[in-house]
Amino acid sequence: MFRNREVKYGFWVLLAAGVLAGSAIFAESGEGFRYFLLFLLVSVIVYLLVNHIRYRKISGLSLYLKKVLNGDKKLDIPDNAEGELSLLRNDIYKMVTRLETQAELLSEDKAYLAGSLSDISHQLKTPMTSMMVMTDILRDESLPAEKREEFIDSIRSQLKRMEWLLSSLLKMSKLDAGAIQFKQEPVQVSELVRKAVEHLLIPMELKNQTLAVEIPESQYIGCDVAWTSEAISNIVKNCMEHTPENGKITIYSEERGVYLQLVVEDSGEGIAPEDLPHIFERFYKGKNAGRDSVGIGLAMAKYILNIQNGQVEVESTPGAGSRFFIRLYRKVI
Repeated sequence: MFRNREVKYGFWVLLAAGVLAGSAIFAESGEGFRYFLLFLLVSVIVYLLVNHIRYRKISGLSLYLKKVLNGDKKLDIPDNAEGELSLLRNDIYKMVTRLETQAELLSEDKAYLAGSLSDISHQLKTPMTSMMVMTDILRDESLPAEKREEFIDSIRSQLKRMEWLLSSLLKMSKLDAGAIQFKQEPVQVSELVRKAVEHLLIPMELKNQTLAVEIPESQYIGCDVAWTSEAISNIVKNCMEHTPENGKITIYSEERGVYLQLVVEDSGEGIAPEDLPHIFERFYKGKNAGRDSVGIGLAMAKYILNIQNGQVEVESTPGAGSRFFIRLYRKVI
């Protein structure tokens, strides 16, 4: 306890004040001096006892912090007593609890990143291996022109897939980093949907699929047009990929007061019940996923909508198609 400089200073100040006061009393009365010495002795004992208890508590806090720094996961319980040290103890407890939570989140993020990198590596490795094999075959001068064109088309297709994957991953990384500033601007809902599906019209036509858009021209909503159309596009693209030839995709809107609901409905194969809870998870590929599926489109759509306080849900019956519900909330003034 006497290693504490403040305790030593306090003790000597108290003793010096007592000696000076005792000298003054002794000069007046010897009997009064004896009572004063007794009072001074009791005061010193009480002072030392209080500081001993205080110092012991501080030492306990110091030991507690050392244990935390050394990786001790056992958190102490907060102190509900009154006093400055109790407040300090509670603040330290809160800080340690918060640091522990952050450490757990960082650990989860590292595990998630490792898993994501593994998935990305696999997604890139497969087409690259395929292209390397095909380029080796293309070196054969005796290869028929028809076969050569087939391999070239396949390589071009694989390169487009890789380009889309890398572009999607770049977008996701920007979203994760919070590097995107979403701009709220009014837009005609029918125009928003048109922007979302325009690049999908040719692939739909090749599969002889019918797209029906049933949205009144009078409907408007406030959102980031570019990113929201990207989210809608990813959902429609998923429906297109899981709808057979001659199938139908319908997009319609519903006014729900504080929000506008877009419904994207397909006549496809539906989603397996065991896949339904995971359909919006990044890199998740369900039971009916196509060979070229990456598992990032729906995850990105949900992320984009959530950032804008929107929502997306899905309901599906195997063999009877799927229905996606996109909720775009109106700004309340």
